[in-house]
Amino acid sequence: MVKIAYHSDLKEVQSDGQLARLLSAACQHAPFDRLEWWLMLEAHCGLRPMLAVARDGNNAAVLPLTAQSGHPTALSNWYTFRFRPILSGDPALLTALARDLARKSQRVTLSGVPDEDGSATLLETAFRSAGWLVLREVCDTNHILAVAGRDYEAFIAGRPGKLRTTLKRKSGKVETQVLTHFDDAVWAAYEDIYAESWKPEEGSPDFLRAFARAEGDAGRLRLGIALAGGEAIAAQMWTVEGGTAFIHKLAHREAARPLSPGSVLTAALFRQVIDTDKVDLVDFGTGNDPYKRDWMEQVRPRFRLVMMRPMAPQNWPVLAKAGLRYLAARAKRG
Repeated sequence: MVKIAYHSDLKEVQSDGQLARLLSAACQHAPFDRLEWWLMLEAHCGLRPMLAVARDGNNAAVLPLTAQSGHPTALSNWYTFRFRPILSGDPALLTALARDLARKSQRVTLSGVPDEDGSATLLETAFRSAGWLVLREVCDTNHILAVAGRDYEAFIAGRPGKLRTTLKRKSGKVETQVLTHFDDAVWAAYEDIYAESWKPEEGSPDFLRAFARAEGDAGRLRLGIALAGGEAIAAQMWTVEGGTAFIHKLAHREAARPLSPGSVLTAALFRQVIDTDKVDLVDFGTGNDPYKRDWMEQVRPRFRLVMMRPMAPQNWPVLAKAGLRYLAARAKRG
C-alpha cells in the first residue's frame, strides 16, 4: 500500500532511518540530491521545504519541493546544478505522488531538470499519467567533459590553441595550490577575491562556506588558490565524488587579469581531478558562458517542467501564453 507524506521539518526526515539512508551520500553521489544540501538551503537561503514522499514498503519516491512562491517549485537555488526526483523502486510511486499533489496545488514548476538520466521524461510521464497537463521546455545548459580515459596531458593537448598558448606563457608567473580540506585562511582569501572579481554579488556566502566546510570534512573538497608575489589573486571551489568533479565557484581579481590566473588555476585543478582523483566526468554547472567551451566538450540541456491542472482557472493565462509562444515558434520555422 502506497503512503504519501509531506515533510516541512527536515530534521524529522533525518530521524527516519530508511529515508535518511536513501538520501545519504552513500546512495546519492551528487550534493544536490542529498538531505544535507536541502538542510543548508533551508538554514542559509531561507527556503521552506515541502519534501513530498511516496512509500511502499522499502521503496520510495522523493520530490524535494518548496511552496513559498505560491505553488510548489523545486527545492533548489542558484547553487544547484540540476534538480531531479529521488526514486528507489517502482516509478509508479512517482505517479502516485503526482496524483496526490493535486490536492495541494493546481500547478507545480520544476526547473533545471536533466534528461540524460531520464529524469525529465520520468516526471513528465508520471504527471501526465496522474491527469496533469505538462509543458516542457529547455531552460538552461550544462557543459561537461567526459574524460574518456585520457590523462591530463592528453586532455590539455586537445584544448584550443589560444588557451594552450596562454597556459604556456602564464603558468610560470602564477603559483597554484590545490587543497583537499577546508582552510579558513584560504576561504577568506576566496571571499576577498570574489569581492574584487567580475562576478555578481554572492547569493549566500554563509551557505557556500558551510557547504565547503562539510565537503572538506568528507574529503570531497578541492579548494584551489593562485598566488603572484605572495598575493592570492584567484580561487576556485570544486568537489569530487562518484567519479565526477563538480566546478562550483571560480573568481579572480580583475587587477590580475593580465596574468590569466583563472586559466592557470583551472588547469591545475583539471590536473588534480584527472590524474590524481581519476574522475570520469567534469561538470561545469549551468550557464552558457563562452569560456566554458574552452574546457568542456559536450553540452546537455536542462529542462523546465510546468505541470498544471487543466481545469483550474488560475492556469488558463499560463496556458494561453504557452499557446502563443508555440504558434510564434511554429510561424518562425515557416
